[in-house]
Amino acid sequence: MRIIDARVVVSSPGRNYVTLIVETEDGLTGIGDATLNGRELAVASYLRDHVCPLLIGRDARRIEDTWQCLYRGAYWRRGPVTMTAVAAVDVALWDIKGKAADMPVYQLLGGAARDGVMLYTHASGETLADLHEDFQAHLDQGFKAIRVQSAIPGLEKTYGIPAPGGEIYEPASGSRPQEDRWDTAPYLDFAPQMVASIREEFGYGTHLLHDVHHRLSPIEAARLGKALEPHRMFWIEDPTPAEDQSAFRTIRQHTTTPLAVGEVFNSIWDCQQLITERLIDYIRASVSHAGGITHLRRIFALADLYGVRSGSHGAGDLSPASFAAALHVDMSIPNFGVQEYMGHRPPADEVFSVSYSISEGHAHPGDAPGIGVTFDEEAAARHPYDPKYLPINRRLDGTVHDW
Repeated sequence: MRIIDARVVVSSPGRNYVTLIVETEDGLTGIGDATLNGRELAVASYLRDHVCPLLIGRDARRIEDTWQCLYRGAYWRRGPVTMTAVAAVDVALWDIKGKAADMPVYQLLGGAARDGVMLYTHASGETLADLHEDFQAHLDQGFKAIRVQSAIPGLEKTYGIPAPGGEIYEPASGSRPQEDRWDTAPYLDFAPQMVASIREEFGYGTHLLHDVHHRLSPIEAARLGKALEPHRMFWIEDPTPAEDQSAFRTIRQHTTTPLAVGEVFNSIWDCQQLITERLIDYIRASVSHAGGITHLRRIFALADLYGVRSGSHGAGDLSPASFAAALHVDMSIPNFGVQEYMGHRPPADEVFSVSYSISEGHAHPGDAPGIGVTFDEEAAARHPYDPKYLPINRRLDGTVHDW
């Protein structure tokens, strides 16, 4: 089953996506998501110029060997660009293997360990009243786990709040990053009030999540976690930048609020200490940014040994191919926790056709062979790449801060 073609398509059906297409001499086609939000063309070039030529002639069935060649053989290994490219190849090869076996990928991974995958979705608002209204709308849709974000009084713009008119809150339009302003003090005062208001109105029957988005110091994150303990959070996400994994020891020493981190991680080494020292409760590495199905399963297997559960990133900046691949992993691992779900903006459905289904806050990848997603190249060509950047965050005094 030799590979005869590998090509990259960059398109923007509502958002920018980078899609890898791999074809074999047997007529089978696999796809993988190679999207790296704000740096899409870097991954596209890495694939086109350095990886795709190496795939021609390889046996598509040798997934592990291909993964090792692309990871170890590059010498300059790891990092988001490399690992996103490797992930796209890996998922495309699993897609082909599933089609060759006439089975969905989760069956190849050991079969279903659950009936469906619990999703969490996002509720937000410019005011607490708006947030409550949005929260109720998601409850009405059947979601059992909901992330809450609200505009912070006194700040001009707050992460996680869509702009008027329904536009996404990231990335900013145009060829230059927009610059946001941030002040930690009002956030630390307001966030517990926001969560308390949700619990007071809606009770404790819904899992409640909140994204800090890397903005606090360890001791500030500890303060927030302590303040939120009465509200029984499912987790607080990315409380502090995780380059220094040992910083989470400080947070752990001061709060029992569950911690989740890892959407920006690219390899098992990024989270080894966090997992083995039980400094987190959920690992949020994603299939498209952490080396594909093959490597993500290694991360989750390590996490399982230490009681850490999965909570994979699933924002709209990952294509339906990535979300589908994540669901196949979610279905098969023993330590699944929750899967992020934001959906995809039209006209993504013109380009991607999917077999996964969503009902009552749960998803199932479906039983189509492979990952269950088809990609229409002609439709993609009607939606050319649209350059965009993620915002830059500055403190009120102008100092660049984590976004």
